[in-house]
Amino acid sequence: MSLDYLVRATALDGRVRAFALDASGVVRELQRRHQMYPVPTAAVGRTAMGALLLAAASLKKGDQVLTVEIRGGGPIGRILCTANGKGEVRGLASNPQVHAENVRPGKLNVAGVVGSEGYLSVTKDLGMRDSYRGTVELQTGEVGDDLAYYLSRSEQVPSAVGLGVFVVPDGAVEAAGGFLIQLLPGLKDAEIERIEKEVAALPHPTSLIRDGVRPEQVLARVFSNRVEILDSYPVRFGCPCSRERFESALITLGIEELTKIIEEEDKEYTELVCHFCNEAYHFAPADMDAILRSAAF
Repeated sequence: MSLDYLVRATALDGRVRAFALDASGVVRELQRRHQMYPVPTAAVGRTAMGALLLAAASLKKGDQVLTVEIRGGGPIGRILCTANGKGEVRGLASNPQVHAENVRPGKLNVAGVVGSEGYLSVTKDLGMRDSYRGTVELQTGEVGDDLAYYLSRSEQVPSAVGLGVFVVPDGAVEAAGGFLIQLLPGLKDAEIERIEKEVAALPHPTSLIRDGVRPEQVLARVFSNRVEILDSYPVRFGCPCSRERFESALITLGIEELTKIIEEEDKEYTELVCHFCNEAYHFAPADMDAILRSAAF
């Protein structure tokens, strides 16, 4: 059973917002569903955790959705992750089975597969046709640094972002987690310097998780135990796809396109696969005929 969860907190009389999570199980599930190699696992895992942290910081309703997209020009291609206010996240990469030589022993070369010649965008679907999109140029391809740059430039919120995925030699994910600390107006220079010093002194997020340090304890280290935990909730892989959604999508294709699909398919069933979760949905000829009839009305 996964112990993945995220905590939300404040410090210094509400002038700092802080978030931390352990998402080891989430990243394992992403890796399993897409059969990702180690470096893409780290890249997509970091992006998914970043989406969860940004969702915790900016979404107010469970059905609101935040999307992080990265196109860096590297061999992994496009990375796309979506998270909602309920702690659910999903993600994918165009090329999940690519490799890059380690920067050093034990240090996966995430920037090597992501690239740094491109952009990072964040889209917030707040419902009621209300959405927001911000885009910045990639700085490093390391994901965490680029998300911090996005928050500073696009949302004007100075932030520290730490994200990590630890993959053992056999390719399994041992630990994945991270934190987001946002500095709000009203902080004194000395307070900012102290926070920056404590963040810089933190071990890598995956080192903390492997040592048994929980998300709330990570934040306690940064703020010398003077932190107020507001709440915590589980995070998990979640995809809203369903057979019914695919049926609706097929109907929108129209009679001509559906007829072409039915005539071209010489199989026992038509298979449709969700790109986000790799779940396959099968539609027998009788199902397709019923969908065709629905499209006629």
